Amino acid sequence: MHIAMIGAGYVGLVSATCFADFGHDVVCVDKDPNRLNALRNGKIPIYEPGLEDLVKSNADASRLRFGDDVGAATRDADIVFLAVGTPSRHGDGYADLTYVYEAAREIAPHLSGFTVVVTKSTVPVGTGDEVERIIADTNPAAECAVVSNPEFLREGSAIEDFRKPDRIIVGTDDDRAKSIMGQVYGALCAGNAPILFVGRRTAELTKYASNAFLAMKITFINEMADLCERVGADVLSVARGMGMDERIGDRFLQAGPGYGGSCFPKDSTALTNMAQDSDSPLRLVETTVAINDQRRRAMARKVIRACGGRVRGRRIGILGLTFKPDTDDMREAPSIPIIRTLLDAGAVIRAYDPAVIAATHHTLREIEFCDDPYAVAEDAIALTVITDWDEFRSLDLERLCRQMDPASTVLVDLRNMFNPEQATEAGFAYEAVGRGNLGWDRTAVKHAAE
Repeated sequence: MHIAMIGAGYVGLVSATCFADFGHDVVCVDKDPNRLNALRNGKIPIYEPGLEDLVKSNADASRLRFGDDVGAATRDADIVFLAVGTPSRHGDGYADLTYVYEAAREIAPHLSGFTVVVTKSTVPVGTGDEVERIIADTNPAAECAVVSNPEFLREGSAIEDFRKPDRIIVGTDDDRAKSIMGQVYGALCAGNAPILFVGRRTAELTKYASNAFLAMKITFINEMADLCERVGADVLSVARGMGMDERIGDRFLQAGPGYGGSCFPKDSTALTNMAQDSDSPLRLVETTVAINDQRRRAMARKVIRACGGRVRGRRIGILGLTFKPDTDDMREAPSIPIIRTLLDAGAVIRAYDPAVIAATHHTLREIEFCDDPYAVAEDAIALTVITDWDEFRSLDLERLCRQMDPASTVLVDLRNMFNPEQATEAGFAYEAVGRGNLGWDRTAVKHAAE
């Protein structure tokens, strides 16, 4: 099939590449000349394992092309995907649909024959209705069906998620559109990937509901971690015990510094705004957002307490900056408010991340970026793990400890990556998240019980 993908950002590029790998003819359209030049030269503007090789192989096979001509791409397309950004609108947290509506206006004059127009972007309920209206107003002769097909890709494992999805959600009541969507996902359907046809508004809401629920799950285990620290329980064992119940499952039950990234924060906020406007507030989601916002600074205070309550003029090393491993995405990363709070307290910050360098992130100009984890530890009074990159698991803890200020060798592990006994044997004063059985305050528990 002939596919036009409007937008060569994260979702658009991954989707376009995977569709091309299924054998479809795909043109990926973007307005950013620098991004297009990079892609045409085989350079990937995002960090996603395996994507560069997949783009190259499909571009070499002429199944994947990149351009800036919306008209040329749309005229020949059986299906046009809108995969443009929907960032949070400044000031109120609503989803900014400017790019979606702009894309709809741009493709409308060029639609020829029956075309399926698919919103791949995460959009509030009713957006498809407005896209349909825009196309009809711009080109009354256009024959098309507007479909919602939300993506469920995780950064760092997007290709695997696309190839082996838990489900494919398609929102349409049009039989012709259902047939075409079945064909475009034919390779996955042949592999027994479940495809669920629902109404368009249902599909739009399903994406938001899924992200909000996962955000709630993360926030729940983070609050349980705080309780574990107070009562002398181990959140790792609590999560393991919970996860063995198939009704709950063990995914997204890893305690840490809070969720971040391009999806959960903005989608949860947009959903609560949408619900309030519909006179059906989602109190659980609203509370989830508030707790997660507060958690980052609470984690910074945890670091400060581990350092004896004073960090002014003292060096703290940070291991990991991105919101999760296997991505270079710093959007809403917990590291930013944590570091900001430490800077406000007067700390001197050094940091290392495998995918982030100083030149790429302007919001952390006050910190010093290092080329390896051991340089981060040099003369530091504390090390703080914020992102659980796999390469950190193989660090030589004794060497890391020797690099530090001998008067204070604190390791605050906000991802529970390390074995407490090994960290202690290496010379660290080890602090984890939710592992109260490492050394808990029985007096506090006694007072709480009273």
